Amino acid sequence: MKTAAALVLLLGAGTAHAQTSVAFYGLVDAAIVVEDGGTAGRVTKVTSGAAAASRFGLRGVEELGDGMAAFFTLEGGTKIDTGEIDAAGTIFNRQAYVGLRTRFGSVALGRQYTPYHTAMVSIVDPFNTGYAGSAKSLFPHNGTNIRTSNTITYATPKKNGFDGELAYSVGEQSRSAAGRQFGGAIGYAAGPLAVRLVYNNKNTDVAANGATPAVDRSIGRNILLAASYNAGWIKLHSGISSDKGDNAAPLINANNPYGGVRPTPSTDGRSYLLGISAPVMGGTLLASVLHKDDRTRFNQDANAWGIGYLYALSKRTGLYAAYGHVDNRNGAGYTVANNTESGSGDTAYNLGVRHSF
Repeated sequence: MKTAAALVLLLGAGTAHAQTSVAFYGLVDAAIVVEDGGTAGRVTKVTSGAAAASRFGLRGVEELGDGMAAFFTLEGGTKIDTGEIDAAGTIFNRQAYVGLRTRFGSVALGRQYTPYHTAMVSIVDPFNTGYAGSAKSLFPHNGTNIRTSNTITYATPKKNGFDGELAYSVGEQSRSAAGRQFGGAIGYAAGPLAVRLVYNNKNTDVAANGATPAVDRSIGRNILLAASYNAGWIKLHSGISSDKGDNAAPLINANNPYGGVRPTPSTDGRSYLLGISAPVMGGTLLASVLHKDDRTRFNQDANAWGIGYLYALSKRTGLYAAYGHVDNRNGAGYTVANNTESGSGDTAYNLGVRHSF
């Protein structure tokens, strides 16, 4: 936090000279989490970021004239339960990018969210990929499906409700495509309706390391169709994801949480979600049902559902409670995740508080 404070002072000192608007912001989230159903038995803990990852960050914009502006974001995660930085050896592990915006769109370079993640959070999942009801339990939404380093992005301006985005992540491996990833999205959002079609492609080759030769694997591909409709008294959410190839749909908990024969991550599957969010008794009710259709010979399908309630004490502070459950078939290994943890069993409860600044 001392580093972040020093950066605030440094950037603040340059504000008057550069006419740049700089903001320091953050989110603090902690919950009591109870997990059950795995070989670890019932686990009770205090978790940082069950609803949304705790974070601090700096973001700024400088207007350059003629419709052009420079912008940046530096955002790091922190663990409220222990006070640690979220990822060892990094400060701004969540987002770190700089870019230019013009009337023809915006370009940014650095560590950024993928188009797949943006659609999942903003359209598909009523839980915004957080809480015990998170779509992460069955949808391939972890690792490089969320954010990528060494990334170049382009976003079109929105016109008549339509917009698009492209993202390309450089693998930075000598004579190898390992780690290379690209994706894009086209969408329409106007009035109560939002629809988005997303494509994600990641090379899962393993680059050579010294005397160890490279390992050729397959390309993992994700195609996501996202849609939501806000009727005022209720908002409907839906998503269908088609996932093919090696590492296209890794298990969110790869540690064999149920014991026995280790589950096999699907290399050909579909994920489905239907959900709602609605104002109820001064708060917001969230609910969703999910299905995983594994089309490989293992046929490791799963069903899941979640329910939650958010209650705002103010514009910045709120309380929440959530419950999620997964029903695995044929030795599948899906667990009930939240925003920051993969989960250890087929059932989980959350009771927490969050504050933004």
